Amino acid sequence: MRRILLTGMSGTGKSSVVRELVARGHDAVDTDDGWCEPVPGGRQQWRIAAVRELLTGSHADLLFVAGCEENQAVLHDLFDAIVLLSAPADVILSRLTERTTNPYGRTAEDRRRVLDDLADVEPLLRRISTHEIRTTQPLEDVVTAVLRIADEV
Repeated sequence: MRRILLTGMSGTGKSSVVRELVARGHDAVDTDDGWCEPVPGGRQQWRIAAVRELLTGSHADLLFVAGCEENQAVLHDLFDAIVLLSAPADVILSRLTERTTNPYGRTAEDRRRVLDDLADVEPLLRRISTHEIRTTQPLEDVVTAVLRIADEV
């Protein structure tokens, strides 16, 4: 069983990659869809027991899990690869403004938080990631790169 974490800042394309993986017949989960709980300060965190059960209880030969929460590190050892999806700040802000599937990133406060996270959190993710994919390329190419990584692990 292979478990691949797709992580990165808001607006880097995690949800889009998950939707495309599912469309191609792969098991993929976006942790924003029921796998998180709110915490003070307007953030959220993984429901650790639920995500652990997802990772250890699934019978899928290959499972992709997408998310980026502060407490995800406690489960990093359950992943065979950690793939950082990244994009420049201007691309991220543009995507957040244009997306219709999630309201996060539309307010000035959200946008400041995104830029702060890009400066503070993304370097930490880069250090623990086994791979990085720039998501400025077409979605099809990003998904192909993700699947190539999955084949390697």
